[in-house]
Amino acid sequence: AQDYAVREGDTLLDPAALEIRLRGQVVTFYDDGKSEYYDDNRYTYTYANDGGTAYGYWRIAEDGAVCVDFVNGFARCDVYVLSDGRLMLLDAGGSRFPVRP
Repeated sequence: AQDYAVREGDTLLDPAALEIRLRGQVVTFYDDGKSEYYDDNRYTYTYANDGGTAYGYWRIAEDGAVCVDFVNGFARCDVYVLSDGRLMLLDAGGSRFPVRP
């Protein structure tokens, strides 16, 4: 598994909890980027400031990572954690992105 730089105090979300939090939902980040997790496993990421939209399909891996296979052939997996009560997305590069409540 990749190292997502999980910190002390972070709580990883299990696959069932992620399913409830993500399926059919829009996750908005503080830069106004938006991840939309459709019920049928389609996925879009809309960049802030009219920066365009990326399209793909999402799934939750056995280890709890949320993986997206983009239509352009790119793929990525990230994890969501609760950190001090706030939902955060952690990418494989070690970056942390807080989610707006």
